[in-house]
Amino acid sequence: MAQDEEHDTRGTGEPEPWGERVARSYDESSAFMFAPEVLEPTVAFLAERAEGGRVLEFAIGTGRVALPLRERGVDVAGIELSAHMARELRRKPGGDAVAVTRGDMARVRAPGEFALVYLVYNTIGNLLTQDEQVECFRNAARHLRPGGRFVIEVGVPELRRLPPGETARPFHVGEHHVGFDTYDLAHQRLVSHHYRLDGDRAEVFRTSQRFVWPAELDLMARLAGLERTERWGGWNGEPFTAESRKHVSVWRKPPSGR
Repeated sequence: MAQDEEHDTRGTGEPEPWGERVARSYDESSAFMFAPEVLEPTVAFLAERAEGGRVLEFAIGTGRVALPLRERGVDVAGIELSAHMARELRRKPGGDAVAVTRGDMARVRAPGEFALVYLVYNTIGNLLTQDEQVECFRNAARHLRPGGRFVIEVGVPELRRLPPGETARPFHVGEHHVGFDTYDLAHQRLVSHHYRLDGDRAEVFRTSQRFVWPAELDLMARLAGLERTERWGGWNGEPFTAESRKHVSVWRKPPSGR
């Protein structure tokens, strides 16, 4: 059985943003991200880039991506800030075999060296300053073996789709879940609002994020000594265009001797 390694690296005194109630309902409220047409291409893309090596997921959460990767025979470890999210992962079949290091993905070091580090579903935005996001890239580089890859999935800020004077855009409208983002353009921040219906009850959950542009991420990668090798409009290898609503980008750590 894998054991969690815990490091208190935030040092902010702030409460955990992903508490027990949110962790318990996370999979249900994000059910659309578990759909086969979403999850299977994600897992296939990452397994191919791992090339048979060990992989590390930053913000592993409840194991939405990590557990299917493990079922493919990929050796997966994770970093997770929230004890509650890690506990939900542990409760799932195979979850207790995934080594999870507790702490901030911008700072904490997981044991070992990896062929692939990945960060999905807009989670880079949970780091609320540019400095923290730069440190996340540097931390990924520290974990990678020479020639290893760092993969990020993140939405493109939808500022062009905001009507004049408006600050909100929906990102998911379903039978039991409605989500929309509100933008603070001056400070490069957004708040994601989630409304989940459970019978006659409604639950509300909000998270703050720092939205970031593709070119800004490329500069962060360069500061960390990584070079971009791929950028797609999705996990199926769609071309990235001006109309893309998200991107999947890959940066590579140069091989030894370069």
